[in-house]
Amino acid sequence: MSEAGNSGGDSLATGKAAAYRVLARKYRPSNFSELVGQEPMVRTLTNAFATGRIAQAWMLTGVRGVGKTTTARILARALNYKTATVDQPSVDLAVLGEHCQAIMEGRHVDVIEMDAASHTGIDDIRDIIERVRYAPVSARYKVYIIDEVHMLSTQAFNGLLKTLEEPPPHVKFIFATTEIRKVPITVLSRCQRFDLRRIDAGALVSHLSSIAAKEGISVDDDALAMIARAAEGSARDSLSILDQAIAHGAGSVGAEAVRAMLGLADRARIVDLFEYVMKGDVAAALGEFRAQYDTGADPAAVLTDLAEFNHLVTRLRFVPTAMDDASLSQDERQRGAEFARALSVRVLSRTWQMLLKGIPEVQSSSRPVSAAEMVLIRLAHAADLPTLDEALRSLESGASATGAAPRPNGAPVNPGNGGNGTSAVAQTRMPGGPGGAQTMRLVEATPAPAAFVAPPQPAPETQAVPLKSLADIVALADAQRDIAFKVLVKRCIRLVRIEPGRIDVSLTDDAPKMLLNELTTKLRAWTGRNWLVSLSKEEGGQTLAEMESTKRENAFLDARSDPTVAAILARFPGAKIIDVRIPDTPDAETSEAEMPVEPPADDDEP
Repeated sequence: MSEAGNSGGDSLATGKAAAYRVLARKYRPSNFSELVGQEPMVRTLTNAFATGRIAQAWMLTGVRGVGKTTTARILARALNYKTATVDQPSVDLAVLGEHCQAIMEGRHVDVIEMDAASHTGIDDIRDIIERVRYAPVSARYKVYIIDEVHMLSTQAFNGLLKTLEEPPPHVKFIFATTEIRKVPITVLSRCQRFDLRRIDAGALVSHLSSIAAKEGISVDDDALAMIARAAEGSARDSLSILDQAIAHGAGSVGAEAVRAMLGLADRARIVDLFEYVMKGDVAAALGEFRAQYDTGADPAAVLTDLAEFNHLVTRLRFVPTAMDDASLSQDERQRGAEFARALSVRVLSRTWQMLLKGIPEVQSSSRPVSAAEMVLIRLAHAADLPTLDEALRSLESGASATGAAPRPNGAPVNPGNGGNGTSAVAQTRMPGGPGGAQTMRLVEATPAPAAFVAPPQPAPETQAVPLKSLADIVALADAQRDIAFKVLVKRCIRLVRIEPGRIDVSLTDDAPKMLLNELTTKLRAWTGRNWLVSLSKEEGGQTLAEMESTKRENAFLDARSDPTVAAILARFPGAKIIDVRIPDTPDAETSEAEMPVEPPADDDEP
C-alpha cells in the first residue's frame, strides 16, 4: 500500500521542542483517499459499505511496508465512523469523526491491536474469545486487529475458528500477514481477503516528490528514481530511505549522495559495462568494474544492476512502452532501446542465466571483487560463442551465422581480449544496422573483409565417392570411424531413391530432427561433392537395422529346420539356438557355401 497522504493520522506534540517524527509516520495515510496504489481494494470496500455488505473478518496480505497495519486502522475507523451528521459505517472520512483520532493513534479502547508474533499461544486467543461477548464501550464495533497472524500456533488457530465463523454482531476481525501461505485454509475461508500490491515505481517517485515539496527539500529526479527502485514497491521503505538521504545530504538530496549511501553503481556506467560485456571487451569491462568499485559500489550490487538492465533490454523488445517508466533515466531509455534492437532474445536469456548463477557466487565468496571479475570474464568470453542453433547452422554452411568463419580453438577477435587479429566489433555504442544479431557480440552490419573465410569448395566430380545404397553410406561412416552416425543411419533412415548427387529418404518416428542436415554435411565432407538430401512422402524400404533383423530371424528359422541342427537339438535336451553367424561379405558367403557339410551323426552310434 502506501504510506501516502498527509499527517492526519498522528497528533502533533505541542510545545516549543516537538519530537521529530520520521516521514513514514508523519505522512501515514489517515483515510482511503490517501492510500497509494491500492485502488482495487478501496473500490471493493466502497461498494461494500454503500450496499451494507460488510464482512465479519478481513485478511490483509502483502510485502513489508505496503501499509497493512495502516489499512487495518483506516478500516476500523470507517467501521466506527461517527460525526454530528453521520452515524453509520462510511468510507468517506474527510471529516474527522468522534473516534477517528484515537483509532489512528492506536489508543482506542474498542479497537484492540495484537501482535501475533509475541502472542502465539492458545491462552492469548482464549482471552479474546472471552472478551468478544461484551459489547463495545463507546464505539459501534469492537475491532480486533491481529498483525502477523501467521505466527499463531495451530492450537490458537483452531481455538479461533468457531468465534471467527459466528462472531457476535458487534465484533469485527482484521488480520494482517506477510506469509499468507502459512495461514490455514480454514481461517482464510472465513475471511474476505485483500492482497495489497507493491506500489509502482512511477507512483512512488510521484509520491516522494510531493512529500519532498511539502518538506521544502530539494531532491534530484535521478535520486528519487534510485530510492524508488531500492524500496521495491514498499512505501514505508521509500520514506525511510528518503529520510536517511535528507540527513545524509544535510537538507538536500542529490543522486551522487544517494548512490554513495546505498552503495549503488551509476546507472549510466552500468549501461557502459553492459556494452563492453556484449562486445566481449574484457579489458574495458574489468576496467569499468574496478572504477565503479573504487567509487564505493558493491560488487554484488553491480552485477544485480547489470542483470536488471539486461531484463530491461529484454522487456523493451516486446513491450516498447516500458521505457515510459518514470524510474528510468534518459540514458537507460535511449540506449536500452538500441540494445533491444541489436541483441537477440537468445543472447539476452543466456546473459540472464549466467548473471543469476554469478550473483550468489559473489555474495557468498570471501573475495567478492575477484568473483565478480570472473563472472564478467565468463560473460565477455561467451560473447565470442555462438548459440546452439548458430553452431548447427555453421556446421551446415561451413561458416558462422554472422558471416565470419569459426575461429580455431576459440581464438579471440577483439584486441580488448588480447588478440592480434582484426576486430569486427562495432566501435560505436551500437551497430548501425537494425539489429537482431544472434551472438552476444555486437558486430557491424557488414563483417570486415579480413574476417571472412570462404567455405571449402567441393572436390572435382572425378574424385567423388560413388554411393549406390544405404550400405555404402554405412561403410563410409565406418571408414571415417563415426560409429554414432553409422548407428543412426542404420536405425532411422529408409531409402526411397538414390542417384548421383541426390538422395530421397524417409525417417523413422524416433529419428533426430537434425539427422538430414547432419547427413548432408557429412556426405559433402566425405565424398567431396554436394548432395541434395530430401525428405520424401513415400514410405521407402526397410532400414538396414530392420533388414538385418529380418535376415537374422530367417536365419534362425532356417537353422531350426536344418536336419543337422535339428538332430543336435534332439540329441541334447534343453539345448537351444542362441546365435546365428551370418557372413558379412559375398566372398565369405561363397566360401561358406562351398565348404562341405558333415552328415549328422547316427543316433545309434556310441
